[in-house]
Amino acid sequence: MSPPAPPAGPLIQVFGRDDSAATRAAERFFKERRLAIQFIDLRRKPIAAGELRRFVERLGAAALADTGGRAWTDAGLGYLRMDDAELAERLLANQGLLLLPLVRVGNGFAAGRDEAAWKRLLSGA
Repeated sequence: MSPPAPPAGPLIQVFGRDDSAATRAAERFFKERRLAIQFIDLRRKPIAAGELRRFVERLGAAALADTGGRAWTDAGLGYLRMDDAELAERLLANQGLLLLPLVRVGNGFAAGRDEAAWKRLLSGA
């Protein structure tokens, strides 16, 4: 008996939390197009430093920060000025500050609920 064939199409990774409406929207977006996704629940398994670094290199740390979220205001970060390296360190230390979902399709990256970006990722894959 041979192992099952890998799913056709690009590898789609969705980093988020199962209680996040934006994460569920991303899952629904890709499933409606009958694409297999790999969902990484950040409550169970925090994002690896190397993976977060790849998102920061492509999108910039500011694009990954949920500056309107409760975790951001509770941490008192609204008044601080930080460069990308400092912000990336804070995002790694407190992943509640991330703008979810983080989506990776091949070498393409997107952050937040952005269907236009997801479509661009699929067309470029």
